[in-house]
Amino acid sequence: MLTSSVAGLLTGLSLIVAIGAQNAFVLRQGLARRHVAPVVAVCAISDLVLILAGVAGIGTVVERAGWLIDVVRWAGVAFLTWYGVTALLRARRAESLEAATGGDATLGRAVRTAVALTWLNPHVYLDTVLLLGSIANTHDHRWWFGAGAAVASLLWFTGLGYGARRAHRLLSTPRAWQVLDVLIGLTMLAIAASLALGG
Repeated sequence: MLTSSVAGLLTGLSLIVAIGAQNAFVLRQGLARRHVAPVVAVCAISDLVLILAGVAGIGTVVERAGWLIDVVRWAGVAFLTWYGVTALLRARRAESLEAATGGDATLGRAVRTAVALTWLNPHVYLDTVLLLGSIANTHDHRWWFGAGAAVASLLWFTGLGYGARRAHRLLSTPRAWQVLDVLIGLTMLAIAASLALGG
């Protein structure tokens, strides 16, 4: 159980740490110190729902159509390879994230933006529902794997939102984003290789 939970935690973190619109928004809200708790809650609860759906749905599919897992697995290998290469190529460009001042001023707008950035992102369904669900199915304790992934989401969004103030100087340099993209790219390629080898 512990092995599956740790695997879920590490896999969840490797997928969620990618620099994207959702993370940029959480970071921006954290830097502005505006509605951080509701934004973090929306992101973490949404991930929990998607993770549970992935673990439950893929498990049912496997029982009835095991061949579909191979299709999903190879789609995951292709996506992760593309994602990893894209992150490494992005790291070659010295672009900094503009986590500017401000953030959404009203609670309603902040929550609506967090919901939209989470649920209208097509990659969230591939990453969280299909990919995490299919990886969870390779573990004897798939629900513990899902729990680990859910904890990763909660830790990440909480740390990002509330740690943004302290990390402002570190994350405002192009070099920091280049290093993060390299780490993300290598992690994605490692997960793709693991899936390709049946791990």
